[in-house]
Amino acid sequence: MFRPLVALAAVGSACGMALALVSSGSAAIAHPQTPPTQTPATQQLGQPAAQATVPPPVRMFTADAGLMLNFIKADKTADFEAVVAKLKEALQKSAKPERKQQAASWKVFKSPDPAAGGNVLYVFVMDPAVKGADYSIASILAEAFPPSEMDELFKRYTSAYGPGQNVVNLALVADLDK
Repeated sequence: MFRPLVALAAVGSACGMALALVSSGSAAIAHPQTPPTQTPATQQLGQPAAQATVPPPVRMFTADAGLMLNFIKADKTADFEAVVAKLKEALQKSAKPERKQQAASWKVFKSPDPAAGGNVLYVFVMDPAVKGADYSIASILAEAFPPSEMDELFKRYTSAYGPGQNVVNLALVADLDK
């Protein structure tokens, strides 16, 4: 069983909140979101598009802040970072106010230390988290880019993942700056 041990210290943007997280496998590992279109794998299986279409899961934070721990294959970091750049572009060009709020409080960190299995750890820090906003990467990208571009983006995104992604809600216990 994969049990990542991650020690992370991050400083939030707006309130200067210090976070310390140690994850020892207690949070569920989720794999990257499934695209809202038929995947090449299901096309090869000969399944009709109507049966293969799976809506992407909604990623919402219900607490004050949130983290997404992304375990990325070492040889796929350039692909992952290219998708993150497109994510930034999608958030910035969106006409939706919640997307602007998400962009303002969403930071992406890369750990200089190797993660389990030789993977690279990227941490998304949402502080504060925009409550009720969908943080699923596939949904955000699909709002901004045509399906022809989404296919390539999603392929790069999903193939970059090693063991998966942990999504963590964080409730503020103390603000040591105030």
